[in-house]
Amino acid sequence: MINFPTTKSKNSDYIITPSENSSKKDFDFLIGSWNIHNRKLKSRFTNSTEWIEFEATGTMHTTLQGMANVDDFLTTFDGKSFEGMTVRIFNPSTKLWKLYWADSNTGVLDTPVTGSFDKTTGRFYGTTLIDGKEILVVFNWDRSDADKPVWSQAFSADGGKTWEWNWYMEFTRKK
Repeated sequence: MINFPTTKSKNSDYIITPSENSSKKDFDFLIGSWNIHNRKLKSRFTNSTEWIEFEATGTMHTTLQGMANVDDFLTTFDGKSFEGMTVRIFNPSTKLWKLYWADSNTGVLDTPVTGSFDKTTGRFYGTTLIDGKEILVVFNWDRSDADKPVWSQAFSADGGKTWEWNWYMEFTRKK
């Protein structure tokens, strides 16, 4: 079950509370080079059960004296190269991370997801627009095995009543 934050601030942002142990070191497990096995729903919000599987590679490094990190995501779709990147920034005052995604298809930083890690699980919440409709978004990081972390993504089109898990990435550290 996903407990999406329901309270909004005056500026209509969802109020997200960090875990007690949230820190700028939360993503240090991801430093380095990775092979990434992806499993992504072929289509979203169509009751699809067909998954597309593909391989990718990625690297991550810290910046801003450990307060941020940047990763890349490289793969090929239908014979065309694709590149994505995530910029993650930790705010020591709020103890929250903001994660921004951009890719070579759009060249735009998406609206960030915001959250923190509680021990080995990170949950990051946000919204996006799909076909003009606000969609709730959750990113989940499982770092219980730091050499094989798993990222997953779910969307809700009904305000959080139901969720569709639509993308899984299984990371394997390059030796």
